[in-house]
Amino acid sequence: MKAFITGVGGFAGSHLADLLLSQGHEVSGLVQPGASTQNLRHLAGRIALHEGDLLDAGRIEGLMRAERPGWVFHLAAQSSVHASWKDPAATFHANVTCGIRLLEACLPFREGLRAVMVTSAEIYGMGSPAAVTREESPFAPLNPYAVSKLALDLVAGQIAGAAGFPLVRMRPTNHAGPRQAVKTVLSRFACELARMEAGLQEPVLRAGNLDAWRDFADVRDVVRAYALAAGRGRAGGGYLVCTGAPRRVGDALELLLGMSRVKVRVERDPALERPADPPYGKASFARLEADTGWRPEIPFERTLRDTLDYWRGEVARKGK
Repeated sequence: MKAFITGVGGFAGSHLADLLLSQGHEVSGLVQPGASTQNLRHLAGRIALHEGDLLDAGRIEGLMRAERPGWVFHLAAQSSVHASWKDPAATFHANVTCGIRLLEACLPFREGLRAVMVTSAEIYGMGSPAAVTREESPFAPLNPYAVSKLALDLVAGQIAGAAGFPLVRMRPTNHAGPRQAVKTVLSRFACELARMEAGLQEPVLRAGNLDAWRDFADVRDVVRAYALAAGRGRAGGGYLVCTGAPRRVGDALELLLGMSRVKVRVERDPALERPADPPYGKASFARLEADTGWRPEIPFERTLRDTLDYWRGEVARKGK
């Protein structure tokens, strides 16, 4: 199968490219002009990489015409909750308008094409520790990022449904692993620990709300869900992608500290806390498992160790 990935140079996009290539698929993808392709350096010559803006309808339609993929995965996004509070308008532009434009560019080539649109489990708010969030649970977004992803989820479903275009919407919880940007909590912890081990930073780690709970899925499990959904997912449906086992951020940090080679002092920094931080109850992947057979496979401790080892390698490579 030929697959086209938006945001292919990003965290999840690069892991999805790895997976699809390992399965024998042809992969092409889109990156923003001037965006880093560091995450793809190990795939040089193995994927067709295109620069372009999702708002450039002619460019995107031209790529669809030239590549004629059987699967399109839309992963490009502004994915920071913190950044969404600073600039909600830019977040809506990146997450809603660009997603709509991509979908519109796909419609003329929808014969034999299936699309996977990645939104977020944040659309549910997940604010009740006693409840289990399922796909049919009420939407209750708590930040501009979540609202933007809900808007994309709903409008993409409407456009695809009206056009008879097979679209599957994926709603992942937090995911973690190698190559994740330092703007996310576990990756920042791991990066700073690697810098401390290299003597590049004092052994003091600033942290926000360590009592927040998150369902951290390994990115390699998450992209496996996307690939399975492309082939087996129910068109018009939406799927939660999660582990079903939320963890306290402070407990995750303790595991990372136990893997570190230096003794570290942790200091609370309110500036790193979200303006609205849901307590995060459990979510269920039962529908995804029933339709595709997917289950999370990678232990959380391996996710943390691989993330820390990734940053150790990056610090050694860059020397900073």
